[in-house]
Amino acid sequence: MKRERVRWIFITFLFCATLVIWVFVFDREAKKGVLTVAFFDVGQGDAIFIETPNGTQVLIDSGPNNKVLREIGKQMPFYDRSIDLIITSHPDMDHIGGLPSVLSRFSVENIMIPGVGADTSIYREMLSRAEEKNIEILYARRGRIYLDQENEIYLDVLFPDRATTGFEKNLASVVVKLVYGETTFLFTGDSPASIENYLISVDEDILDVDVLKLGHHGSKTSTSEQFLGYTTPTYAIISAGKDNSYGHPHSSVLALLKQFEIKYLETAKEGTIIFESIGAEPFVRRL
Repeated sequence: MKRERVRWIFITFLFCATLVIWVFVFDREAKKGVLTVAFFDVGQGDAIFIETPNGTQVLIDSGPNNKVLREIGKQMPFYDRSIDLIITSHPDMDHIGGLPSVLSRFSVENIMIPGVGADTSIYREMLSRAEEKNIEILYARRGRIYLDQENEIYLDVLFPDRATTGFEKNLASVVVKLVYGETTFLFTGDSPASIENYLISVDEDILDVDVLKLGHHGSKTSTSEQFLGYTTPTYAIISAGKDNSYGHPHSSVLALLKQFEIKYLETAKEGTIIFESIGAEPFVRRL
C-alpha cells in the first residue's frame, strides 16, 4: 500500500513538472518577437509593466497600494517570481505605495530611483526591503539601458541628467523612452511643463513617439501644447483613478489632445491598457 502511494506521488510529480515545462515553452513561443507594455489600472497612480521578447521584465512605478500584485499576476505566469528592473519615477505614494509588497513577493535584481527621496514610512520601508533582499539601488542618470540586445530593445533615460538633490519631487521625475525598432514609448512620471520644455531644448530630435504616458495623471501642470507638438504621439495614456478628487485628467489637457487629434485612453475607463509590438507600429491588444 505504501509503495503504491509513493508511485502515485511520483506520477503526480512528473505530470506537474511536465505541465510546467510545457506552459513555459508555450509562453515563450507565444511571445516570440513581441514586446508587451501594460499600463496597469491601479486607481490614482502609475504602474507600467514591460516585457521584452527575451523575457526581460521591467516595472515602472507600482501604484498606491498592493493592487499592483493582482495586475502583475495577470501578465506574469505563476512560476515566474522575478523582475529584472524596477524604476521608481519619484517617491510619491501613488507611485511607490505597492513597492514593498512587490519586493516581498518577487526576486528583484535592481531598483532605479531618482536622486530625491522622501521622509515617509513607505519610502523607508521600500529601502529597508531592498536592503534585506540585497537588491542593488541604482541612481537614475541620463544614458541607455539595453533590455534585449538580440532584438535591439532599450530604455533611454532622458532625465535626470544631473544630481537632483534639493529638487521638488515631481521636478526630479525619471523620464525614460522605450525603443523597439520603429516602436517608441515615452514615460514621464509626474514631470511638469518646465521639465518638458527642458527636454525639448536638449532632445527635440528624439521626442517623437508612438505612445506617450501623460505626465502627472493628465494634470494641467504637465502636457503642454509645445510638448505635444514635439512628441506627436498616436496614443496618449492617462493613468488616474475613477472620480478622483484631483480632477485628473484636466479638461484643458483633454482639449489639447483633441486639438492634436491624439487618441487617448484612460485606465479609469478602460482598465489595464496593453500594447504589443513586433518592432513596427504598436497595437492595443486588449482593453
